[in-house]
Amino acid sequence: MKYELIATEGRAKRAHMETVHGVIETPVFMNVGTVAAIKGAVSTEDLEGIGTQVQLSNTYHLHVRPGDEVVKKLGGLHKFMSWNRPILTDSGGFQVFSLATLRKIKEEGVYFNSHIDGRKIFMGPEESMQIQSNLASTIAMAFDECPSSVAEKTYVSASVDRTTRWLVRCRKKMAELNSREDTINRSQLLFGINQGGVYEDIRIDHAKAIADMDLDGYAVGGLAVGETHEEMYRILEETVPYLPADKPVYLMGVGTPENILEGIDRGVDFFDCVYPSRNGRHGHVYTNRGKLNLFNAKFELDERPIEEGCGCPACRRYSRAYIRHLLKAKEMLGMRLCVLHNLYFYNTMMTEARNALESGRFSAYKKEKLEGFKENACS
Repeated sequence: MKYELIATEGRAKRAHMETVHGVIETPVFMNVGTVAAIKGAVSTEDLEGIGTQVQLSNTYHLHVRPGDEVVKKLGGLHKFMSWNRPILTDSGGFQVFSLATLRKIKEEGVYFNSHIDGRKIFMGPEESMQIQSNLASTIAMAFDECPSSVAEKTYVSASVDRTTRWLVRCRKKMAELNSREDTINRSQLLFGINQGGVYEDIRIDHAKAIADMDLDGYAVGGLAVGETHEEMYRILEETVPYLPADKPVYLMGVGTPENILEGIDRGVDFFDCVYPSRNGRHGHVYTNRGKLNLFNAKFELDERPIEEGCGCPACRRYSRAYIRHLLKAKEMLGMRLCVLHNLYFYNTMMTEARNALESGRFSAYKKEKLEGFKENACS
């Protein structure tokens, strides 16, 4: 991996990252294809056309179905999905703790039941690394515990210590897997995850500990899970400075366009969130002047595109009135067009942010963008 800073403005950074599966220009939004597909009938050709740099898939979900061994036999996730650009796989840790109703956390890992068929599953650091190696993603995430944002400090502290021990095991297992002849991607990268809830001292101590491990990249996890936006921004401000400036930083599962701009301002490179696809499937679409609900009756005769000047597949040809009709009629095309528009909006915003950083005007760009979102003038 090569990670090169191109420009900075305050803590915000514009970087160029080279991987075995291609270049990633940051800041970047990763389009979320949890089970190796973007929900909303979005194809690989669609993603290429709307400027997607990185797809994110999930270790837990693909382990359960179709099975990571199946994906390996088919040549790995890139071949399976017919996608030749970078892929990041989440470790499965968050899903273990959010989906499993019955689970038992031990030092060796977590015992839990599948949310699909109830079968017993064990996942620890070594298992997560093995699954991600079978998937052959570009970037693998370390297996961690994501404690509740309202958990007691004593529990969070013990949980973070265990996550650190698990990270050591992840790194060792990754090195072993990358040395094997039968490993599909022997250049797989490993990102560690900073945890600590909303406790600044725990976050900082953990950031220092994992920074010393000289990993390929670092993520801030356990945010956007119930705390306020202000708490999230405070944790980023306090934590990110203790992560290596010459390595990529990933804010996991965040978020709204506003959250992303604030995250960039605080030194984050990578983002992912289900919002653009999930909201799109429900007829909620993003514009530079606020979010629209296309189910609203006022769009019944609206011949304008979702947003004037937008170059997405939906806005190039279709009106708000037509897309609203499709949504009301429960035609899949309506959902698909809204998802494509939202992903295009996010990807385009990241391009604009990179350009603003290169020209030394990110602060002005962020201010203009945030003020525009508040207008909601076209709704």
